[in-house]
Amino acid sequence: MGTGRFFSSGTNFRPVTSRLFRTVPSLHYNFIHSIKLFALNPRRRHGRRRAQRDAIAELRRSVGAAIAAMAAASRGLMTRLRSIVAPLPSSSIQRSFYGAEALLQPENAREEGGTVLRTRVMPATSKRTGAIAIKCGMTALWNKWGERVPITVLWLDDNIVSQVKTLENEGITALQIGAGQKKPKHLTKPEMGHFRAQGVPLKRKLKEFPVTEDALLPVGTPITVRHFVPGQYVDVIGITKGKGFQGGMKRWGFSGMPASHGASLSHRSIGSTGQRDAPGRVFKGKKMPGRMGGKQRTVKNVWVYRIDPARNLMWVKGQVPGAEGNFVFIKDAVYKKPDNTLLPFPTFFSPEGEESSELEPLVADLGDIDPFLAAD
Repeated sequence: MGTGRFFSSGTNFRPVTSRLFRTVPSLHYNFIHSIKLFALNPRRRHGRRRAQRDAIAELRRSVGAAIAAMAAASRGLMTRLRSIVAPLPSSSIQRSFYGAEALLQPENAREEGGTVLRTRVMPATSKRTGAIAIKCGMTALWNKWGERVPITVLWLDDNIVSQVKTLENEGITALQIGAGQKKPKHLTKPEMGHFRAQGVPLKRKLKEFPVTEDALLPVGTPITVRHFVPGQYVDVIGITKGKGFQGGMKRWGFSGMPASHGASLSHRSIGSTGQRDAPGRVFKGKKMPGRMGGKQRTVKNVWVYRIDPARNLMWVKGQVPGAEGNFVFIKDAVYKKPDNTLLPFPTFFSPEGEESSELEPLVADLGDIDPFLAAD
């Protein structure tokens, strides 16, 4: 049955398809052209199959483009619906970098680009940005009670805000922090374009930290060690030291086989790895020899013992993942949440004219009770 029975040269398809492709005008013409190619091709009597194949291919291209356009439109629609259905608190809707006058602390204020940046009280539902540090190594200190404290020294090397991500542009609220310095010859062209577009110095390491909208900061804002407070708990993320391919005793702590009698050339063997004929296989996840280390790990609830604003150093108690010289990421602890009234929010702004090189180190409060006498 020919297609001329259903379509004539005077048929107008625009009212039928205008409502369907109203949001995608470029697809309107393609769809109309494909229908006419299928119905009104002058070679439909002698080359009907070829014309049908061409029309079907054109229809598939039009439908594929329509689906892609609808998917892109739906992503933007969901972002707008999310912002409408779940509105932010009234204190953060204006997306300003300073809060109500009742919460301002005049001693910590700085003016940048015509905007007054102030430290205010952190709301209970807010989330601050983190920082990037370099692991300098481990040492030990003795506190005022004579207790030896294992210490890891972290250096916050020139942290600044290198990019601000908002719901209107990227669909999320986050801050990209840059640390260190790097020469232009060691960066790729896309990286150079990114730094030039943001108008910030070239950075060696970048890390994105999700934040709430009231914790957004302008591009170029420095993040110093006074962003954290001695005595609070933080989570430290890093890449563990790579150990290479190791056996079961080192990798998992197996005890191994007998060291003398009853073992022949199998002293460090892991032993049996399965059962009998049923199930007749080794279960997934069995602890066996393999590559050890070199993975991202998070050490939670690390106690901040001391900070040195003059050198931008932080002393934390215990170990953190990574070798000396590696980058680690520091953020407020999730489980042992610090006191919001003590944290500078959204970050610490140095007063005008303050010389950071003259500041003394700050040590966590250890209380007035000697732990050794209390134990007796």
